[in-house]
Amino acid sequence: MTADSQFQQLLNREVVLDVSSPFVYVGTLEAEDQHYLALKNADVHDLRDTATTRELYVLESKRHGVNSNRKRVFVRKDEIVSISALDDVVE
Repeated sequence: MTADSQFQQLLNREVVLDVSSPFVYVGTLEAEDQHYLALKNADVHDLRDTATTRELYVLESKRHGVNSNRKRVFVRKDEIVSISALDDVVE
């Protein structure tokens, strides 16, 4: 299976985007282009606003559902450190 086909399997699924900045994005992967990934019904969380770690925040999103605060958000690909399906998060 190629990386492209694995990525395609994430489309229309809830995903977690870890980025190089102190943000974490959780939402449904809707689309991509050369520079951006688009998430719908997304939770954009600034980790500087809470004492919660990235890992705990993502785990809580898995347990209790995505607390969306954006209908759609575009995330620059060059900021993304990792992407995974929310249901792949290990409890």
